[in-house]
Amino acid sequence: MAKTKNRQTEQFVDWFRSSSPYIHAHRGRTFVIVFGGEAVADSNFSNLIHDIALLHGLGIKLVLVHGARPQIEERLRLRQAEMQYIDGLRVTDDTALACVKEAAGMVRVEIEALLSMGLSNSPMAGARIRVSSGNFVAARPLGIHNGTDYGHTGRVRRVDASAIHGVLETGSIALVPPLGYSPTGEVFNLSASDVGSSIAVALGADKLIYLLEGKGLTDSRGRILPQLLPRDLEAILKRRSKMPEDLVQTLHSTVNACRIGVDRAHLLSRSVDGVLLQELFTRDGAGTLVSAEPYEVTRTAEIDDVGGILELLAPMEESGVLVRRSRELLETEIDRFTVMERDGTIIGCVALYCYDKEQMAELACITVHPDYRDGGRGDALFHAMEKQARANGMNKIFVLTTQTAHWFRERGFHSLPVKSMPIKRRELYNYQRNSKVFVKTLS
Repeated sequence: MAKTKNRQTEQFVDWFRSSSPYIHAHRGRTFVIVFGGEAVADSNFSNLIHDIALLHGLGIKLVLVHGARPQIEERLRLRQAEMQYIDGLRVTDDTALACVKEAAGMVRVEIEALLSMGLSNSPMAGARIRVSSGNFVAARPLGIHNGTDYGHTGRVRRVDASAIHGVLETGSIALVPPLGYSPTGEVFNLSASDVGSSIAVALGADKLIYLLEGKGLTDSRGRILPQLLPRDLEAILKRRSKMPEDLVQTLHSTVNACRIGVDRAHLLSRSVDGVLLQELFTRDGAGTLVSAEPYEVTRTAEIDDVGGILELLAPMEESGVLVRRSRELLETEIDRFTVMERDGTIIGCVALYCYDKEQMAELACITVHPDYRDGGRGDALFHAMEKQARANGMNKIFVLTTQTAHWFRERGFHSLPVKSMPIKRRELYNYQRNSKVFVKTLS
């Protein structure tokens, strides 16, 4: 029993420590989280609210955008009416609009009530969360398409970003319903996914997060697609003609947001308990990350990159930080290199040499151009090599250095004698250079 408890404690400590970089990275950031009325109607909705409260408590600025489809449809059934859909677009007549208003108001109150909980025996104990809602979204009517008048169905016209920023700066959560308003006082029924993406773009949000119904975005084998670009989503939309209309709208909204200002969007299955925490505070996440079209990429080096790598390494070699490499040697070892390219220019590089017998990998030539050293690119290259080493079955990663020992110590390396290196690498060791050996165990 004691061993089990100790193991559980160790696992908790390991998880908590591994999540700390993400806690620091997310503090002060702005996230827009979009979920449907199905989530609100679910008996486990309180768990999602508790996780949202935790994000707020960690210093993340939150905008919540909710849908209300099942609540609207329930009110329409009570009135013996139904929502019409033509060409995938909803038609909102006067009866439907009345139901939309009632449902949106009820959902808003329910969310506010849950976020106000503070019972001592609940995850919300000690939480003091203020929630602000308002007419943040101006809308225009969808109008008449192919002879169909869509009535009170609208599209986002403008987002009052300054008002939402004002709410967030007071430490409150902004809660936004799927409604928009016109200067003439009209109310329009909007798509929650459209509202969410429009707000994320207007705020310059750091993340746009959609909580999807079903399993999330999967491949043909039912496996979650871990990372995509907007063009990949467009290809999926063209290939898959039988996706639910709400998912189609969400994917279109995601593409648009990433194309016009949102760097990262996340598509998560809301049915996975704790999916927000898994996605935001673990290395591998739990859903699909959609990142904006990259103008800066990290990729395997090619023979045409040799000139750029040599130019990048030259100042470090002249100062004695790195060992000089000839063009011929670099050409023969180019497949060991990974480069970071920005607008066609090599701004960073790193090499990895694996020694299978000892299950150790050497990290070499990790360099970032001086103009780009303040953006975490060195860490990005380092983590890419850690991941590659693990994938190649390595248990440890080591580095030889003369002037940058502190950088590696800060990233979990510790000093070991030269004899700790693989035999083949030890035979090439330059005793005149007297480099120190630093090793890190890969978890």
